[in-house]
Amino acid sequence: MSFDSIAGALRHRLFKRMMVLLLPLSLAACVGARQQALEAARPAGPSAAALAMYGEMPDEKFPLPETDIAEVDPRFLRQEVAYPTSERPGTIVVDTNKRYLYLVRENGRAIRYGIGVGKQGMSWRGRATVARKAAWPRWTPTPAMIARDPAKNGPWAGGMAAGLENPLGARALYLYQGDRDTLYRIHGTSEPWTIGKAVSSGCIRMFNQDIIDLHSRVPTGTTVVVLNRTPLLKPEPGENFDEFVSEGVEPAEPFEG
Repeated sequence: MSFDSIAGALRHRLFKRMMVLLLPLSLAACVGARQQALEAARPAGPSAAALAMYGEMPDEKFPLPETDIAEVDPRFLRQEVAYPTSERPGTIVVDTNKRYLYLVRENGRAIRYGIGVGKQGMSWRGRATVARKAAWPRWTPTPAMIARDPAKNGPWAGGMAAGLENPLGARALYLYQGDRDTLYRIHGTSEPWTIGKAVSSGCIRMFNQDIIDLHSRVPTGTTVVVLNRTPLLKPEPGENFDEFVSEGVEPAEPFEG
């Protein structure tokens, strides 16, 4: 065997040994890179700012615990967004179909809040005014609600005191057209998991931390525009939604923000 043949055989044997030694390292690097890619693609949890925004509020009349937002779609968390509209700054715009409430600001911007929309919320559209504001309001079920579910609502015919279990939550805005109560409410909720969804009863519900924020920003007299692009719901037997149906001026249509 020639010298070149021997040298070639040695080089081949050395190459095979090096591959045996390096293969585990190469595989580990591939697995590590794949793991990093998976972690980067995995949705991040709520930001520190969001967690703080929905944190506990111990100084409230009824100390408010933090709201668990771990499973909440981030688009329903309070945030400032682009929102060009013909409505004046300070106006509240409720988009019942998209489950958003906007507080219009200057320069084509708005604060956007996620909402849950109850049956009454899907049974009205038009313009109204915030005629009254309440912190930790009482709740009284309507006669139709009591007739529909007497076991659940009957005990509260005289009204439920304010508190963490009250369906109106920490704050409520009462909407009127002139001196007429529309019976339409924007309020907090004791069921935060319903935000972003259609719910069985109520008007427009918000996270308690969000309705506290909105309540602090708007005075009585604030204009509220309710957008509802679906056919208004018809009342069930025993219900009367005449109060919820407005024949007023249709709201100005905002651009999508």
